[in-house]
Formats: sequence, C-alpha cells, structure tokens
Amino acid sequence: MFITEALNTRERSPMGPVKVAIIGAGQMGEGLIAQMEIMKGLSPAAVCDVRPGRAREVLESARVSVPIVETDDPAVASQALVDGKRVATTRPEAVFAAEPVEIVVEATGVPEVGAYVAYHAILARKHVLQMNVETDATVGYILRKTARAAGVVYTLTAGDEPGTTMELYDFAVGLGFQVVSAGKGKNNPLNRHGNPETEAARAQKQMMNPKMLASFVDGTKTMVEMTSLGNAIGFPPDVRGMHGPEATPKTIQNVFVPKEAGGVLSRPGVVDYGLGIAPGVFVVITAEHPKLLRDLTYLGLGDGPYYALYRPYHLTSLETPISIARAVLHGQTTIATDLVPVCETATYAKKDLKAGETIDSLGGFTVYGMIEHADTARAESLLPLGLAPGAVLKRDVAIDTPVTYDDVELNPDSYIVQLRRMQDTLIKEQIK
Repeated sequence: MFITEALNTRERSPMGPVKVAIIGAGQMGEGLIAQMEIMKGLSPAAVCDVRPGRAREVLESARVSVPIVETDDPAVASQALVDGKRVATTRPEAVFAAEPVEIVVEATGVPEVGAYVAYHAILARKHVLQMNVETDATVGYILRKTARAAGVVYTLTAGDEPGTTMELYDFAVGLGFQVVSAGKGKNNPLNRHGNPETEAARAQKQMMNPKMLASFVDGTKTMVEMTSLGNAIGFPPDVRGMHGPEATPKTIQNVFVPKEAGGVLSRPGVVDYGLGIAPGVFVVITAEHPKLLRDLTYLGLGDGPYYALYRPYHLTSLETPISIARAVLHGQTTIATDLVPVCETATYAKKDLKAGETIDSLGGFTVYGMIEHADTARAESLLPLGLAPGAVLKRDVAIDTPVTYDDVELNPDSYIVQLRRMQDTLIKEQIK
C-alpha cells in the first residue's frame, strides 16, 4: 500500500491518526511538528521540551486547533490524548507512559538524552524514530537489538543524509548493482576548529543554533552521519576522516571510485563525502554485464563503467513523517544498524585540552569527530564521540590528536555510557 493511501486509511479509521510524541522542539522538532499538522494520518500528539512553555509554543505555531494540555503527569497526559487533546510537557517520562502514544521521535541532538529517550521508549514498547544521529552512531547497534527484542521498530529517518542515502543504496542493491561508494555533500568548507563564537554571526543570519552550525563546520556532523550510514550497510571509511574531495554532480562517478580508475579510493565499499555536491547524497554503482553498462550509458548516466545515482536534496525533518508512517503502519525500517558496526566516530581535541577540564557539547569548544574503522578504534582505544560530552580529562591532550578512553574519566551513571558498555560486550562476543 502506498504511504498516501495508508495514511488516508488510518485517518478514517476508528483509531484516528497515528499519535506521535516528539522529544525536543528545536529547529528539527519544530519543522517536523508543522509538517505533520498539515498531513493526513499523523498527529504530533505530544511534544516535550525542557524549556518551560516551548512545547506549547511550537504546537501553537503549527496552528494546532484543539486544546493543549500542559502537564508532566503521565496519567493526565494519557487522558488528554484519549480525549483528542494535545500534550505539552517538559518531561519525556510523561510520553513513555502515555498509552495512546505509538511512536517516540528523539530530536534533541544531545547524545545522552538520545540514549535515555530511545532506551526507555523501547522498554515502554513504543516505536522509536531516532533523529539524533549522534546517539545512533554511538549506541545504535544495541538500541536496534533491544527494539527487536521488544517487538518494536528502531529507525533513523528519511530526509537526513544517512536515511536518504540508504534509500539510494537499497534501490541499487535491490536491482543487483554493485555499490562502490556511498556518501553525501558537505555544505560548509571544513574548519576543524570552528566553534559557537567563530560561527555566531553566520548562525544568526541563517537563524541557526551556533553550536549546530559549528558541528557542521568542524566536520562532526558529517562524521557521525557517515558512521551511521556505514554501520547500516557495512561500509567503513577508506581513511580516517574520509577523503572529502571536491566534486560536482557530474564528476561523482569519476571521484568516488578506486585509484586505478582515476578516483581517490584505495578500495571499493566505503563511505565518503564531497565538497561541492551539497545538499545532495549519492551512491556510485557498477555492473559486470556489458548490456547493463550499455543501458546505463544510453540512459545518460555517463560513459561508465562507474555511474552515480545522485539525489540533489534532502528535506531533513520535513521528510521524517514518511519514516514514521513506515514504522508504525508497515513495521518498516528506513535505516538502522543490524550489522556489527564497522565505523566509529572518534573524539579529537579541538584545542589543547588540560587535565581536569570537562569536555563540552558537540559543536562546542573542546572536541570534534573523526570517522575511523571500528577495528582500528578498538585497537587504539579511541573514545567514541558520543561518550565525550561531560567526560573529565585525566591528562593533557594536544590539539588535533585523538582522545582515548585512558585520557578521560567517564560518568558511570550516564545512560549512553552504560548502553555503550552493553554494546561493546555484545560485539566482543560476536567477533570472537
């Protein structure tokens, strides 16, 4: 059944629209709420944000026409949803325990919060749509395993680069093509030392959170996105940090191919990114049969033997409703890590770090991310980036060098630390 038909059917059913809870009403969450409000079959029924009044504000800005109940009490929230009202809350627990909620969307962008929300939503037998790729790149494997055991879907979203690229990859592999590389464009010139102060003016002009913009500029966002994609399809980076060459939509198939074919790669089957092709995503394909190569050339994809499938846009949170519908109505996954992870986003010092210093949030002043092969990260005890915020330095770490587990003191009570330890134990047993 097509998504449109399924959504219209659900809208007319006695159950009414799918009741969606959104955790985090920032730029991404706000866009998602406004998008769902104009759709059939989906309802942004509950919104949670730690800032008092923010959840109500975004519901009202989305032109919600039914009463909004502000409460942190799960029982009150449940009854409000049963009565056809919307819920605004500052506590995600009000969402987990609300029986009418069918799927929880994590949109905070904070790794620790993303781990807590996803794990507890799964335990409450709610589907989870993870927009927090920083969390997924760190503990997505154990969250996926836990969701499967609970009989619910855990998935990343369409519209973000990993999900959009995965759709191209699935299309190509489903047709039997060989995928040589997969990746995305990067919007901003790379500056590993970009921070909220250096990006403040541009962030204000673009109406963005300066930390979010800094995480784009310093490469962190690209690294974690390609970590989640690589782990979903089993493609590691070719080199630490990937190549990140200049490219255009017409030269992708000449650049992201092995060196013997004139490209930058030492081997096929990797993830990478390009400057000059944002906001697009791509996979590069080939085939052995000469008839298929002739047809691809005839169809205007180039001279071969490598061809790029390129999508020149991704609509971020505005596409997320498609993944929500797939998960709830069809039990389908857009993208998730079912394979043993092959990628890791390691933590690197953005400045000279001193013993006793606390690592701040991603896109901040202290660290940035670098993608690496998971085996290498384990061998070198590299600290996964999602565990870094809040960690305390036990010794100095020089600028532009990796931070290891031995360099920091982690909070043992952290949810993401606990989940990562569970994940590491599981992986160690599976790769024996």
